[in-house]
Amino acid sequence: MAKEITLADIAKILEKYDIVELEDVKIKGDIELELAEGGGVALPPSITQALQSIISAAHVSSSTTEAIATTAQALQSILSPGVGAGMQKAQIPATPAEEPDLELIRTEFKVAKTEWKGQIEEVTIGATSADGGTREGTVTIGGEKALPFYNFDHQMPHPPVISVDCFDIPITLAKAVRGHYEDVMEDPGEWAKKNVREFGADMVTIHLISTDPTIKDTSAKEAAKTVEDVLQAVKVPLVIGGSGNPDKDPGVLEAAAEAAEGERCLIASANLNMDYERIAKAALEHGHVILSWTQLDINAQKTLNKYLFKLGVPREDIVIDPTTAALGYGLDYAFTNIERMRISALKGDTDLAFPISCGITNAWGAREAWMKDSPIKEDSDWGPAVNRGPLYEIMTGLTLGIAGGDMFMMMHPKAAAAVKRVTQMLFGATRDEDKGKRVEMGDWVTWRGI
Repeated sequence: MAKEITLADIAKILEKYDIVELEDVKIKGDIELELAEGGGVALPPSITQALQSIISAAHVSSSTTEAIATTAQALQSILSPGVGAGMQKAQIPATPAEEPDLELIRTEFKVAKTEWKGQIEEVTIGATSADGGTREGTVTIGGEKALPFYNFDHQMPHPPVISVDCFDIPITLAKAVRGHYEDVMEDPGEWAKKNVREFGADMVTIHLISTDPTIKDTSAKEAAKTVEDVLQAVKVPLVIGGSGNPDKDPGVLEAAAEAAEGERCLIASANLNMDYERIAKAALEHGHVILSWTQLDINAQKTLNKYLFKLGVPREDIVIDPTTAALGYGLDYAFTNIERMRISALKGDTDLAFPISCGITNAWGAREAWMKDSPIKEDSDWGPAVNRGPLYEIMTGLTLGIAGGDMFMMMHPKAAAAVKRVTQMLFGATRDEDKGKRVEMGDWVTWRGI
């Protein structure tokens, strides 16, 4: 069966296999050439070589040889200047230097906007005298109608806030942190005061860890007295945390909630692994916000939130904490978990539409954050531990801020300051040195001084 093949096909075959010439090759059949009127055709050298090989090939009739020779002569007249009557000189492609200047097509970059149907609850922590409390100011988080810092979709109503940790007894801290607090670790009130006065904390978290039976087994009454002392020492909103002991925390947090009545503190926390009903009812009775804490499980978070609804806890009194797995300890999983919750909430899942608190302090659980050297003999140098710890905390905070975190519980004062500055910039907050000028998110490349 005859197969039609063009010279262009032959040229491609020759070029593909890098064939310079054909030897002892027989090609049988008719050759048809279609030339545009007036000539002006430029053919690749490989085709000319192929035709010359055909002419010189053996075992072809004289008539065929004569026909091919005539065709080759015609082609040669096209490829060679001034050869052949009535034939025009071949068009030689312009060199790059002769090509006309190209002009880029101007276009406008536009960010596609997403229309979400859900909205995050807006929660206020702290109460001023006008609301029956003694705080000098309050903190409001949540209220988003778009993903974090997507101000082109919808401006975030409130920037993320920082709550800096203090403890009711001296505890073992990494050297990089301990150096900032050695002078106040014996006094929770002074510790909290330093967080506010020197480090600019938006809030203070008091951890009542001495109440743990395995540590000091401090009574609930003593813990309540500590809360009163901290409330007297600082006038910012408070987060009140227990020791994490499921048997002791309900009673401790009940007493703490009563001692702080009217101050609208964040009680940390209600959890499925303890008597969350007692804790939630205490928060509800004394006018506080409840932290709904679960462990990296979206379904568990939805379940606990529904239980709180049934207990009568108002939606504006709930903040969720899906657990922070820090840098080096599963940060990617925590990011995915928080981001999925935020996206689900914006899509309309009201069981998850709450501000998110992140325990960024967990970054210090990674050995790379505090160990002086790697325990692996063959490992490379980790660098100064005094820098690694704060960097671990900073990276954990900023990463989860992008995922959807509204509030960060942190420990190292410089790490807290860095996270606050960057998130404020992304939010578009004003700065004094800018004389009130708003720093737009799109200007971050040229903004100095963070």
